[in-house]
Amino acid sequence: MAVETPVEPPPPGLGPGADGGAGAARRALGRLLGWDAAVVLVALAVVVWASATVENFGTGQNAVFLTLDLFPLLMIALPMTLVVVTGEIDLSVASTVGLSGAAMGWLWNQGLSIETIIPLCILLGAVLGAVNGLFVTGFGLPSLAVTIGTLTLFRGLATVVLGDEAVVDWPYRYTSWVTGTIDGTSIPNVAIPLAVAAAGFGVVLHATPVGRSLFAMGANEQAARFGGTRVRAVKFWLYVVSGAVAALVGVYWTLRYSSARGNNAVGLELAVVASVLLGGVSIFGGRGTLWGVVAGALLLVSLQNALRLEDVSDDALQVVTGLLLIASVLGPNAVTGVRRTWSRRRAAPATR
Repeated sequence: MAVETPVEPPPPGLGPGADGGAGAARRALGRLLGWDAAVVLVALAVVVWASATVENFGTGQNAVFLTLDLFPLLMIALPMTLVVVTGEIDLSVASTVGLSGAAMGWLWNQGLSIETIIPLCILLGAVLGAVNGLFVTGFGLPSLAVTIGTLTLFRGLATVVLGDEAVVDWPYRYTSWVTGTIDGTSIPNVAIPLAVAAAGFGVVLHATPVGRSLFAMGANEQAARFGGTRVRAVKFWLYVVSGAVAALVGVYWTLRYSSARGNNAVGLELAVVASVLLGGVSIFGGRGTLWGVVAGALLLVSLQNALRLEDVSDDALQVVTGLLLIASVLGPNAVTGVRRTWSRRRAAPATR
């Protein structure tokens, strides 16, 4: 007859599940203290501070201008976030804005209706994105080098299409809608499609198998491929979406300023990248949140808006963008390093 040997219960805190409550609390605290959460708090603090100290910042009229400035930056940052999460980048987006705007002006001069021009411009942007996607996924070239090349190429083509000409005679019903507000409110018309787009990209990235595959690709592309993800196809279509959205912003840019020019949105790509990285998306891929990117874009636009109201020069605004871009690269890495050091120190007593 077998004799059962009594088993002593594990010491408190060492049994399975004993750390459940404390562990969950630490994980929740870690999320609250994450970089993207900090950016949200800083963005809100900047808005509150500017409203209290900068004249006219907190007015309804300025809120409309702030939203109009936020629209192109955040719209391009949404698909850019998905691209960067996979470990790639697209620096040609601002040139796509300029080329689509130039094409819009050229088509208008040819007598086409604006209802025909807008979808054609968005299609052009998709084709430009497909060019990037082909070189990156089809030929296996690094996305940084490819999109720097197409940045110059697309901007040059925009100059060829219109030269120094500016097309300014756009239908008032379109320009007034882009810059107008919802009847009886201070909510800009463009705030609605911007919110819908942000929610849509957020759901795709954080609540669908597609989003999980994007994070997997950024963390370990080979493992994602072995897991059944069609890495090349997914990246190709991300570039197509990025190009199409940038072209849509080109249409918006032209109608907002009532001017189609080949140099529209020069330098916008740096602000977009700064917003994405500032929002906590890793430049190496595999990590980030879309709501952090929204906060990063809001922080950048709010600072620029407040500084303009204080009559700060455009050169100084470029300095601010550059500093935020540097902070967006160094900050998350520093936070990650501190958290790892803290975790090792907490784990050290248990291994002695």
